[in-house]
Amino acid sequence: MADNSNYQVPFRRRREQKTDYKQRLKLLKSDTPRVAVRTSNNHTRAQLSYYDNKGDKNTAQTISKELEEYGWENHTGNIPAAYLTGFLAGKKADADKAILDTGLRETKTGARMFAAAQGLNDAGVEVPVGQKMVPSEERIKGEHIKEMTDKDVTSNFEEVKENIEGDFE
Repeated sequence: MADNSNYQVPFRRRREQKTDYKQRLKLLKSDTPRVAVRTSNNHTRAQLSYYDNKGDKNTAQTISKELEEYGWENHTGNIPAAYLTGFLAGKKADADKAILDTGLRETKTGARMFAAAQGLNDAGVEVPVGQKMVPSEERIKGEHIKEMTDKDVTSNFEEVKENIEGDFE
């Protein structure tokens, strides 16, 4: 190896594809809370984070598994569950405005992260998201699942949403 190498090893979290530091710096400079929405096959997580020199402070943390406490009887890794997770996080939140932190995930039209962002908006936390990125109202309510599996997701969706609203009045 040459003595005068200009190569610099990327930060560990960037090498592990966990953090985009340029995007994070822009979000932190905005001085607005971030909403990190992360999805897996079985769950959706939403958390509101505030920047602090000692480390981010996470406040309104929610995972779709918590929906079972409000009467959710369906799978927790789908679009209606993502919306309700965002709605619950928005009700728990102590902010009226936030920025969506997509992380390193590819943003696709109608993705679960945008359903969660719409849930936050409907709960009263202003999260700027283009309306073309948000899933349609039918998909948010789970009508596409009813067509495929004959499960009545729509009535359970409305019931859970009412239970969340009633819990935070």
